[in-house]
Amino acid sequence: MGLVIDSSVLIDYERKRLDLDAKIQGREAEEFFLVVITASELLHGVVRASDPQIKAKRGAFVEGILVRFPILEIDINVARVHAQIWADLASKGKMIGMNDSWIAATCIAHGYTLVTSNPRDFEKVPGLKCEVWLPSPQK
Repeated sequence: MGLVIDSSVLIDYERKRLDLDAKIQGREAEEFFLVVITASELLHGVVRASDPQIKAKRGAFVEGILVRFPILEIDINVARVHAQIWADLASKGKMIGMNDSWIAATCIAHGYTLVTSNPRDFEKVPGLKCEVWLPSPQK
């Protein structure tokens, strides 16, 4: 079984609000992936950082994540699923962010489950399996 990690989970991990290693522990038989869109979202956070120290720290974190997890690319099969999701949601007036629709399409095209800490928009996508990993309560 494949699981796709959403940027919301990785941001919670970076901010030490979620223990990613503990969530993955015991699930070694499962494969974890990122979608290329998630890679772009994480890299965007690096580029936007104005403080050089924050940029360097965030950049190191993101590069470590990009090396750790295989990246799923967008191909014609994903594009077909995306077009269907986009049309279905638009016809119901339930649009979600374009990045989220591409992430959902990639998961569906591969038959993978999305791991997110922000399920609100993803729950609108028919056929998308989600696993919610909420951040730990702050002390």
